[in-house]
Amino acid sequence: MSTNAANAFNAGIKGRYKETTIDDDHQLKNSTYPVMKLVDGQIKMVDEPALTALNMRLRDDYTQDCVKGMLRWNKVISTAGYDYKLTVPNTAFHRQIGEFKDVHATPDGLLIDDATWAKRKGEWLPSSEDGEFIASLMKPVTEPGQFASWISPPKVGIDNKPGDFEYVRIES
Repeated sequence: MSTNAANAFNAGIKGRYKETTIDDDHQLKNSTYPVMKLVDGQIKMVDEPALTALNMRLRDDYTQDCVKGMLRWNKVISTAGYDYKLTVPNTAFHRQIGEFKDVHATPDGLLIDDATWAKRKGEWLPSSEDGEFIASLMKPVTEPGQFASWISPPKVGIDNKPGDFEYVRIES
């Protein structure tokens, strides 16, 4: 819930995704929006004034866009023969600010105690070893026509230039 977002909306400097497709008063004077809240130790959906719930609506819209991308990736993964699915975690998972910053939740949104979190967080969050592995993959390649091992070469260069075109000149 954010009065700053509400003030920005009222000032005309913040809007909503696909505003014209939303069926409400568009000034958000009488509209509500359902948001997840911690109520009596449980995660529940609660209707809040749409004006102060503006950031949650934007985050929900962004999350739905991410889900569409994950569906495409999951199709690629499945087509390649792997039995694995990417998922978007619950809003309450691993929050550092906001409504759920003081609780621990699994990626599925199940509230858990501190001991369970400490024991299982390594199943859900990247470790420092994971970060080191990713860093080991990121070897810079600066020669024209060459590509890092984690980047597929383009079928054609920008503006139909050849793959070895020197787009950027790096001065030593």
